[in-house]
Amino acid sequence: MGHIEQRLKEMGIELSRPPKPVASYLPGVQVDNILYVSGTIGTVVDENDNDVLPHVGQVGVISLEDAYQSARLTAINHASMIRAVIGDLDRLVRIVKMIGYINAAPGFKDAPQVLNGASHFWIELLGEERGSHARAALYQDQLTSDAPVEIEMTVQVTP
Repeated sequence: MGHIEQRLKEMGIELSRPPKPVASYLPGVQVDNILYVSGTIGTVVDENDNDVLPHVGQVGVISLEDAYQSARLTAINHASMIRAVIGDLDRLVRIVKMIGYINAAPGFKDAPQVLNGASHFWIELLGEERGSHARAALYQDQLTSDAPVEIEMTVQVTP
């Protein structure tokens, strides 16, 4: 077991399979030492191997805490997607950039706080130096499956 997988275990996280694509795309594409990771949402895999969204709805209608947890689940899904593309999470050098799309109800203005759910996960997993990243939190009025948040990422990996 690699260092990052061991750290996930210490955090009480066991990665499942990556979320099933909802359209025609790859989980990620590697170009040299940069991996562009597709956008995904905070699903979990149920006992019937279905992707299920535990948190649904616009943030501001659902709580900030539920949206934060959805962003954290999204980051966990990204970890499984990264592992599926590069094979070994120990090839992950650092998180470079994260773009989060927040399904915001009218008047909701705390999108950066929602995206912290994913940012804090990566910092906890990889440490401050490797887990910190550039990012943008964008407001949307609707997302796939009425998910509270969708995130896409750019990460550095070893060739």
